[in-house]
Amino acid sequence: MPETPLAALTVGGQAVLEGVMMRAPTAWAVAVRKPDGAIESIRHHLPRLTSRSAWAKVPFVRGMLVLGESLSIGFKALSWSAQKSVGEDEKELTKSQIAGSMTLALAFFVGLFVIVPTVAARFLTQDRSFVYAAIEGFIQLGIFLGYLWLLGRSEEIRRVFAYHGAEHMSIHAYEAGDPLSIDRVSRYRPEHPRCGTSFLLIVMILAIVIFGLLGRLPWPLLILSRLVGIPLIAGISYEILKASGKHQETRWGRFLAAPGLWLQRLTTRVPEQDQIEVAVASLLSSLEAEQVEEILRRGPVPEASLAARAVH
Repeated sequence: MPETPLAALTVGGQAVLEGVMMRAPTAWAVAVRKPDGAIESIRHHLPRLTSRSAWAKVPFVRGMLVLGESLSIGFKALSWSAQKSVGEDEKELTKSQIAGSMTLALAFFVGLFVIVPTVAARFLTQDRSFVYAAIEGFIQLGIFLGYLWLLGRSEEIRRVFAYHGAEHMSIHAYEAGDPLSIDRVSRYRPEHPRCGTSFLLIVMILAIVIFGLLGRLPWPLLILSRLVGIPLIAGISYEILKASGKHQETRWGRFLAAPGLWLQRLTTRVPEQDQIEVAVASLLSSLEAEQVEEILRRGPVPEASLAARAVH
């Protein structure tokens, strides 16, 4: 039987360019596969949010704080991976170029997923009740699903989705108390109930219901309702995601997680062995020394992952 004394520790992460970011209770780390084939990792000490802010213990509020911190860490991880993913004969991207690209991406996201559905719904119906918000929400959901499907047609994005799968499979094995060998990690599915993709789907479903209760509003109130409402909906969605992840052994927990797990079929792929090595390197880098020692007692880990572990 595998050892499980540390399996209660929850770990999260995200896929980046040719790599994986992992967030553990006391640190976050990124590991990438460089063009020369070597794995490089970095580690940043960051205590759990609940130890830094009393608000992080308040239900519904903590979801907004976690989301904000996750976006900040995600931006830093993507920036670093972008720097490391270029070849020696290519010019590295500057921080201003990366920031500019992220700003354009955010503007594109707001325009495509917020402005377009809102404007389209106003043209499609004059109804001021639940119908208007339902149309807006289903347009958003349709655009979101279509966007993910189109992204999956790109070979580069498919590699990111494969790293996404490697991230989830490594976390599954770690939290189950299994060894982090390629063979054992490969047995797990690439979907995970605590994934950010599931979070976005919950946000969209709740938005349809909550904004539907408000009905059709004048433009100023419509914009204000979205600006104020989305953070609140994010807080509620976080609690739902957290509950479903903790109670996967129950029927209602699996019911809550099911739509998100289905959606992850669009955002995850079964990874190659070398991608699992990168995910394991990131996971090992994010953990403390005693936690890594416990993992090593479970069984073998990929040598390349252990060699690339960042310890500072």
